[in-house]
Amino acid sequence: MADAQEHLLYFYGTECTHCHEMQPLYDQLEQEEGIVMTKLECWHDEKNAQKLEELDAGRCGGVPFFYNTKTEKFICGSTDYETLKAWALGE
Repeated sequence: MADAQEHLLYFYGTECTHCHEMQPLYDQLEQEEGIVMTKLECWHDEKNAQKLEELDAGRCGGVPFFYNTKTEKFICGSTDYETLKAWALGE
């Protein structure tokens, strides 16, 4: 498995249905593009929850939440593969 790109953050909750629905797209992005996000579980990890709150800044209020620290672009909630790929590539 490739090393996670530290600038691509994926906040999720262990029991989050929408997060589970995103897993195949996450896997596809890794397989096709070699892109591995840093996964941060935030429903059971207070430190990650605080980081989510800080980066979200009231814009989304939930997970899944994707944040690119290089571009400061983010995705709230579920999305499609092409949007996720463009976000990860900084487009």
